[in-house]
Amino acid sequence: MKPVERVLPTEEAADLIGLVREIADGELAPRVDDFEARAQFPREQFRLLGRAGLLGLPFDVEHGGGGQPYEVYLQVLEELAGRWLAVAEGVSVHSLACYPTAAFGTETQRKRHLPDMLGGELLGAYCLSEPQSGSDAASLTTRAEPDGDGYTVRGTKAWITHAGKADFYNVFCRTPEGISCLLLDAGTPGLQPQAPERTMGLRSSTVAQIVLDGAHVPADRLLGEPGGGFKIALNALDGGRLGIAACAVGLAQAALDYAVDYAKDRQQFGRSILEFQGVGFMLADMATQIAAARALYLSAARLRDAGRPHSAEAAKAKLFCTDTAMRVTTDAVQVLGGAGYVSDHPVERYMREAKVLQIFEGTNQIQRLVIARSL
Repeated sequence: MKPVERVLPTEEAADLIGLVREIADGELAPRVDDFEARAQFPREQFRLLGRAGLLGLPFDVEHGGGGQPYEVYLQVLEELAGRWLAVAEGVSVHSLACYPTAAFGTETQRKRHLPDMLGGELLGAYCLSEPQSGSDAASLTTRAEPDGDGYTVRGTKAWITHAGKADFYNVFCRTPEGISCLLLDAGTPGLQPQAPERTMGLRSSTVAQIVLDGAHVPADRLLGEPGGGFKIALNALDGGRLGIAACAVGLAQAALDYAVDYAKDRQQFGRSILEFQGVGFMLADMATQIAAARALYLSAARLRDAGRPHSAEAAKAKLFCTDTAMRVTTDAVQVLGGAGYVSDHPVERYMREAKVLQIFEGTNQIQRLVIARSL
């Protein structure tokens, strides 16, 4: 991936992007094809990112985070996604999993849990969806019954990124007061990850159901108020959607870079195919769409950093950036022609990976609903 010209708010942020590029080029890019082909989860690569301080960037320094604004954090995700989308998506999911404790936990809970969550060795998962409850999250059926000194949880969560690999899980479930959020350790008896799903893309990112069969959770693992879980979920998804938007732009940029290099080298009728308008104009449109998508997610990030309402802007960014990634990766395959359809070139993987970006953290149909309601 060619370096993107970035205007960053501080010299520290510029140095951070330089570090991310060094790690991404040296440790991620050389391994992605092998790990994707074998559907192997890159746990050591996440530990490497954690030791470099990249798993807690948007959280407060006092609890072990990086203290970076979302404007910078999202550009880090974009850089990672340009080399290995599954890793960038995993960092976004981890941040999503840390958010409930950081934003809604008591001071005691934050001091107890956040240093380990943000320190780099632990990886988190976010358990909201269920087999019959995806976009309609309010209809979830997993229940947590009070049992004296805590809760007993029963139900099934679906499409959980890092299932079976995570060290902690945020589980949204019904309590007598309504939907609540509980923090479970991976070793909790009764928390049972199922076999991984066989996915079209992101094969190195483990996704599976989580069965909760009488899992006991102490009362001090309740995050926020009893019945306050739906508010936590909605607030967390704003940040998660921006994370996916940035990942989508990184993937699209990688597809464009590869397509441009190929079009320069590929000779037909005595000249490079880039010189033909049919190809050159397609690449120009791809570049323009990526630039617009990047500007949109950064605009939403700056609103978030300023403490301004940004739910609709996050939905717009997620919608536009992921639709752009799907369009750009499809066009990249077209630029390569038959070569784009074989796994010798990465654009076929980019196209497969782009599809899921239009689906998770709320399908793009749901994003349009959020935007329409905001009008």
